Formats: sequence, C-alpha cells, structure tokens
Amino acid sequence: MTFESELKSAIADTLHNLYTLSVSPDEIKLDETKKDFEGDVTLVVFPYTKASKKSPEQTGNEIGELLIANCKLVSAFNVVKGFLNLSISDTFWKDFFVNASGNCKDFINLKKTYSTPGHLMVEYSSPNTNKPLHLGHMRNILLGYSVAEILLAVGHRVEKVNLVNDRGIHICKSMLAWKKYGHGETPKSSHTKGDHLVGKYYVEYDKKFKEEVAHLVHNGISKEDAEKNAPIVKEIQEMLLKWEAGDKETMDLWKMMNGWVYEGFDISYKKLAVDFDKIYYESQTYLLGKKIVEEGVSKGAFFKKDDGSIWIDLTDVGLDQKVLLRADGTSVYITQDLGTASLRFDEFDGLQQLIYVVGNEQEYHFKVLKEIFKKLGRPWADGLFHLSYGMVDLPSGKMKSREGTVVDADDLIKEIDEEAEMTTKALGKLDDFDSEEAKQLYHTIGMGALKYFILKVDPKKKMLFNPAESIDLNGNTGPFIQYTHARIRSVIRKGGFVFGAAVSSGSKQAAASNGQQEANDQHAGNLTADKNVIKVLYRYPAIVKEAAENFSPAVVANYVYEVAKSFNHFYHDNVIVDEADKNTSLYRMQLASLTAEVIKECLRLLGIVAPERM
Repeated sequence: MTFESELKSAIADTLHNLYTLSVSPDEIKLDETKKDFEGDVTLVVFPYTKASKKSPEQTGNEIGELLIANCKLVSAFNVVKGFLNLSISDTFWKDFFVNASGNCKDFINLKKTYSTPGHLMVEYSSPNTNKPLHLGHMRNILLGYSVAEILLAVGHRVEKVNLVNDRGIHICKSMLAWKKYGHGETPKSSHTKGDHLVGKYYVEYDKKFKEEVAHLVHNGISKEDAEKNAPIVKEIQEMLLKWEAGDKETMDLWKMMNGWVYEGFDISYKKLAVDFDKIYYESQTYLLGKKIVEEGVSKGAFFKKDDGSIWIDLTDVGLDQKVLLRADGTSVYITQDLGTASLRFDEFDGLQQLIYVVGNEQEYHFKVLKEIFKKLGRPWADGLFHLSYGMVDLPSGKMKSREGTVVDADDLIKEIDEEAEMTTKALGKLDDFDSEEAKQLYHTIGMGALKYFILKVDPKKKMLFNPAESIDLNGNTGPFIQYTHARIRSVIRKGGFVFGAAVSSGSKQAAASNGQQEANDQHAGNLTADKNVIKVLYRYPAIVKEAAENFSPAVVANYVYEVAKSFNHFYHDNVIVDEADKNTSLYRMQLASLTAEVIKECLRLLGIVAPERM
C-alpha cells in the first residue's frame, strides 16, 4: 500500500490542467521533505516554471491548491521558494497502519518486489591460507553476507560463495618459513589455533627476508637487486615451481598447513554466524585459467613476449598492458580469476551477475578482468561487478599482515564480547539471567556492536574502527537498536499481548474478536502521537529495495536506527500499557509489535540477532 504512484499521477494531471503540460508520472520526482519543514514529500517546481510563466512560489501554490481540491491523498501543503512540500492525509496513514499491522508477515516479506527476480552470485571473504582472518577481512565478510541476505530478501536467487586463495608465492612463504624454522610445531603441540600458527610463520618469513636484504645492501648491493636475489626469495620461487610440478613433499606440506588454516577459519566463521553455499579453491581453478590464457593467445587476444611471458594489451580501453602468465609458466593472481569466473558461469546456468566483494585497492584488477573477457567474447562479461569498499583503519593507523600489525578477527571478537559483558554488568541488566544465557547474550550484543559499527558506514567510504565506541548502548550503535527491540518485547509481555495469528493473519473478524479492530477504529482517528513512527515504518519496503539496488547494507543500518530512535521518542512521551484505556493500549501495542518486527528483520539482514530481552 503506497501513495507515491497515485500522487505522481495526480501531479501529472494537475500540470496538464494548469499549464497544458504533458508529463509522464514516471518522470515526476518526489523527495522526502527535510525535517526542518512540514510535509511528507517535496516536489521541486523549478522544471515547470517555463510552462507556468510564473515565479516558483506562485507555481508551487497553484499546484498545491489544485492537488488539495482534487486529490484526497494531500491534506496540506506549503511552499518554500521553489519547493512544494506536501502532507499526506491521516486517512492514508491510518489505512496503511491497519493493513500493515493486520498483515505483518506480508508487510515484512518482500520476496515479490520484482516480477522477474535475478540470479546473482556474491563472492566474499576470499582469504589467503597464510594468515588468520583480520579486521579487514571482517568488513569484507560482513558486507558480503549482508548484501547477499538483502538480495535474497527482495526475491533474487543468490549464490553465496567464497574463493580461498590457497596457492601461490604468498602461501609458499608460510610453508618455507615453517619448514626452515618451525621445528615440527603444530597447532596441537603449541596449543595454537591453526590459522594463527601459519600466520606466525608468514610474519617470520618477512622478518628473515628483511634481514637478508639488509645484509646484501650492507655488502654493496642495491636494495632493488637485493630484494630480487635474496637467498630466501630464490628458495620461494623454487618451492612454487615444485608445487606446480606436483612434488610430493611440497604438496604434503601444503595440504597439512592449509588443513590447519581451514580448521581455524571454520571457528571464526561460526563466531561471526556467516555461511557460504559453495567454496572454491584457487588450486582447483588456476589450471582452467591457464587454458583460457592459451585460448586468448590462439585467438590473437593476448601476445607472448620474447621471455615466454603472456600479456594482454588494454591500452585501447584506457588501461595498460597486463601479464597473464609468467615467463616460467607459473600463474599470476588474475590467472585463477579467469578460471574461477568462467567455471561459475558454466556451473550456474542463467547466472546474470557475479558480484565481487573486494577492497578498493583492487579496482584496476577487476577492470582488467572484465575487459579480458570482453576481448574473449564472453557474453556474460558485463555481468562482472566489483563491489568496491574502503579500507578499515585503526586509531593507530593502517594494518600490515606481513609485519604482524593487524587486528586479529578472533582477538577482536573476544575483546568486543568482553566489552559487552562489562557494559551490561555495569548497567545491572542481567541479574535474572543464568550464566550460560548471559554468556550467549554478551556474544549477541558484541556481534551486534561489531557488525552494526562496520555496516552502518557506506561501503565506498574508508572507515576507522573503535571497539569501545561500537559497544555504547546510546546513539547510533547496534546495542542501542537491540535494546530497543528487547524493550518493545518487554512492553508487549507486560501488556499480555501476543502478536500471533489473530493479528498477522489479516482476518478482520479474528482481530475484532480480540478487540484489535475496535482499537484501530477508535484510536486511529487521532494519529498525532503515533504518526511519526508509522511514517518511518512505511518506508521499510522501499529502504530494503534501495539497499538491494545499491548493494549497501548501510541503507538498512541507518534506517533501522531511525526506526529505533522514533519509537524511543514515542515511548518516552506516551503510555503504552494503560489499564484505564484498553483500546489505546491494544492499538499502541500493535504499533509496538509492528515496530519490533521491522527492527528484527532489518537486524537479520545485517546478520545481527535481535534479543527478546537484555
């Protein structure tokens, strides 16, 4: 139940009647009225002053007066310079609320948003098996998971996939360092999580590399030559060649260390409550990528240099020349991406878009990837989309995996859970919770804090992460919104109101039997106290659709904060449960219930649990 299309048609008729101006309703743009002015939507009238031959103020007043006379939707208007602010009638808001609250499940369910939903794939996480997940990965994982859930919510078919970068020179660094300096250490022997142990040796490699480079520079070799010719670099290159040749000893070491990492990743994913429909491995796709490179050479799309390396020239599309295969025949990062993308479109018939959730430092890489497939004539090349996001920094600066200056995901989760525990205990919120229930709630609040803090920022923007700030129970934070949901549920329990079949079925007869329809009819005539909340709830379907179309969970995050904030204002100023006025109580508890359902669903789309009590 929306007013926009009816109002746009009425405005189009008004423009024609006043100025014989033919404007399609689809061409009319309505904006939400700014909070400083009275009204619900605003029409910019400047485009119509040429036809009216009058000032913007006169034009706005003429349009507003005729809308009041002919369109029951519009109850009032005001003109500020060239902006016509229109107020939607209380009758519409009453009817919307009665319909939405009486059919709550249908209102929340947006599966029919599109008549022809798409078939999409979202790739996120994409870790390397040489280090544990860190804060940078967490923005990727939480963003990708939420985008997938939002796309699913509006009815698209979505494949959630992960690509594990399990091979290559960077993986060999951890392997070589463990082989040279590990002395047989295992996760079990050192009581260390597997991905943490492997990450330790990735840092160790960088340390040894820098020592060798410094020694060579001290002996008169240039830094550039030293970095190319350090003994450990030669060993790494030899190990990669052995891996690609299938050398048993190298492969056994690789399988063992990757196995440690996968066990560690699984624990972290479980803590974050994210999942994947399918996991791809670079080691299984890079050979297909090599075949595609060979295909490109045979078609003349790629060229081979004298040293045997294979390149593509993309200068004609404003890019550069890009190496696709090294002189020694080993693959580069983009080689496996060629193989993986091709495999996915072969595996999933009708796949329309492959969305890569990858940081903005890889923007050039994905431009190249798309152009390569265009050169190869793949019909789905334009379906490759890079969802680029800004990096996560800490108050202390940028993180660097090689130097061990990252914020480990597991450590961060632990810290956030502890912050949640301290904050909750300080407020005395859990006196009646048993210890196991309390422990689970600390994690629920902690994850709400972490996820919301990351997802409320527009993906394109760089962000600064502050754990202490994220856990605050006041302001634009996850715990504040979770607490609002818990507060609403508490109020409903207090009122003895069960938001069940009698209300959500949409049956007026069933609702009337509980006094619900009577409460609606008697109370909804005066919406002064409730209308602000109802207006915010009205925007829910459009908000989720906007988030899906822009791949932006931030749209949902900031909206659900607005929902929580508007309800808290309402709660502060009004009595919800009033024994002396049961009709008003029933009506307001129904409003509270609809609000709680919208909050719960929005949080779910962000991967956040909405507690029943806090």
